[in-house]
Amino acid sequence: MNRLANEKSPYLLQHAGNPVDWFPWGPEALAQARAEQKPIFLSIGYSTCHWCHVMAHESFADPAVAAQLNEDFIAVKVDREERPDLDRVYMTYVQSLTGHGGWPLSVWLTPELKPFYGGTYFPPEDRHGRAGFPSILTAIARGWRDEREKLVAEGERAVAALRAHAAPAAPAAEDALAAAGEAFGQGFGYFEQAFDPERGGFGGPPKFPRAGNLAFLFRCAAMEGVASETGGLAVRMAAQTLRQMARGGIHDHVGGGFHRYAVDEDWFVPHFEKMLYDQAQIAMNALEAWQATGDERQAWLARDILDYVLRDLAHPAGGFYSAEDADSATGEWTDSGQAAQAEGAFYVWEEAELARVLGTDAPLFCSHFGVRPEGNVPAARDPQHEFTGKNILAAARPLGETAQLFQLGAQDASDRIVAGLERLRAVRARRPRPLRDEKILAAWNGLMISALARAAAVPAAALADRREAYLAAAVGAAEFVRRELGDETRGVLFRAWLDGRGAVEGFAEDYAFVIQGAIDLYEAAFDHRWLQWADRLQATMDGLFWDEAEGGYFNSAAGAADVLLRLKEDYDGAEPAPSSVAAMNLLRLGALRDDAGAEGIGAGAVRAHRTLAAFRPQWSRLPQGLPQMLCAFELALAPPRHVVLAGDPAAADFRALADVCRERLAPGRSLAGLDGGPAQAWLAERAPWLAPLQPRGGRATAYVCENYACQAPVTTPEDLRRLLYG
Repeated sequence: MNRLANEKSPYLLQHAGNPVDWFPWGPEALAQARAEQKPIFLSIGYSTCHWCHVMAHESFADPAVAAQLNEDFIAVKVDREERPDLDRVYMTYVQSLTGHGGWPLSVWLTPELKPFYGGTYFPPEDRHGRAGFPSILTAIARGWRDEREKLVAEGERAVAALRAHAAPAAPAAEDALAAAGEAFGQGFGYFEQAFDPERGGFGGPPKFPRAGNLAFLFRCAAMEGVASETGGLAVRMAAQTLRQMARGGIHDHVGGGFHRYAVDEDWFVPHFEKMLYDQAQIAMNALEAWQATGDERQAWLARDILDYVLRDLAHPAGGFYSAEDADSATGEWTDSGQAAQAEGAFYVWEEAELARVLGTDAPLFCSHFGVRPEGNVPAARDPQHEFTGKNILAAARPLGETAQLFQLGAQDASDRIVAGLERLRAVRARRPRPLRDEKILAAWNGLMISALARAAAVPAAALADRREAYLAAAVGAAEFVRRELGDETRGVLFRAWLDGRGAVEGFAEDYAFVIQGAIDLYEAAFDHRWLQWADRLQATMDGLFWDEAEGGYFNSAAGAADVLLRLKEDYDGAEPAPSSVAAMNLLRLGALRDDAGAEGIGAGAVRAHRTLAAFRPQWSRLPQGLPQMLCAFELALAPPRHVVLAGDPAAADFRALADVCRERLAPGRSLAGLDGGPAQAWLAERAPWLAPLQPRGGRATAYVCENYACQAPVTTPEDLRRLLYG
């Protein structure tokens, strides 16, 4: 038994029984490496990572490989979800060394934590001209023994390169803002060229549901107008991508939600893990798609995702678990007497099983989802032969065509297919479930709070009977994060909770995503305590992570002793970069504060502008790399826009006005609710112009203010709709 047995991380606990003498990252491991002058083998992964499982089974469970590691290295395990700052540093190194990255991440370090060699997954033996893991260990051990100075020199070179990457010169904020329009145009041009008009998405396989891409397109549409040529094209690209994702195998048609990515161009064969951050962001994309198009199918897609999360990823006390694994038990046994595991085993179906479960509706169902007796996964997409005779459910054609094929009305066909999916969900519930990573992360819960709050606010028919439940879930998650992951005395967040709060304090992404969630929750419920919380967290984030010299936010806090260097995330990938979200947060919070200085804008806006300027080298060269950050330019460049609702937020007339503000995709504006009580008093302290705004004639009243001037107040949804949308 190694030292991981006392850890809370599900990923580290998966390795607690390895014969490798693992250390968790911390003072003991680093001190031992220095004392023994051994190189560190750093292995970074996460609990639902398929190839992490493969390498663990092939190498880390092998006594001979473990003996090599134990003899020549200090072996350290890190859960990337607990320490994203370490993962970012060493992933940047491996990507620069090899041209690609991924997990498991395997890096060799000097005792001073400087990387000198690395890669991702290594096979257990030499194959196809590629060195296996034991050969790599032997070569590095020999090099450390005989030519240590060369490896140390490589570590110094690597650190110098990382520092150079981390410190581009930032232009003045006003120059960056002037260049934003060109970057917007270049970014839009990239997505227009890369768009797959038939299948949706951008570029070839593998296809990831990168939510920032769609968020950027919806911002383009909002700025240009949905009816304009550019805006209409932006909406069509984003909506088509969501529709094709929803039809594909990347979508769990039985249980709801989305898998991590698809290995093919058709969104058909997924990598089956499910991540909380994907669910939150895709749901937000779908809600914006409904606002842009009025297509209720997009609202149903958001409902599908959120109901899966509430059913399968919700902790009873309010927070949300991190992920579900790709692998699960097959019901068979290995030669060593262990339960056999396979990727996707929980999700795939044999035709005979579907026939037994669905009875007379099986032909309709199997035709619609492309089910075949021999299985529907082509051999070219199944290199491990895991899906022979199995079927991944993906809509083979639109529902209307299936109905026509079986001479049914569209509603009748839909009802039968939905009933079939419900029966399959009950059957599937009896299968061995994939591992659920029950770690609760502040950052990912922040994203889910945003998704739930926005769903509670959107007046789509498909969500009408769920809006109160979504708001309650958003409030419950926010209260959980505040209670279990917050330290009210110090005003800080902690990163993770699993049967108790972890010891690691939060990173920039935790603050940025939770602040966004708190602002979204305020705009859904008009409870000013969430705006107050966002304000306090923003002050803490500024104190811990802000780069006063160059602008933007470091991933790790000032004074972090065990991080080789502080980096800033400069890519909006599976999760948006902290600085991208922070820039928008600063502008949204600043819209409700009158603190204009010499620049003519408030302190928060100044910080937002400096953040945007800090990343100009990245977004001016490759704007598609930071699509979420580009969204913030909409608020940075536009004069302030406010909609202020005065009245009782619980009253029907107030809610009717609030619904109008969310019924269409529109340029960004600040939304505030004034109740005539403590909330209004607190807001008026920040922005005195809010103090006199009151309901008119005993009715909830809307004040629409743009470019420092307010239009005449209105009290009816029709009049407010006219002011907002023309």
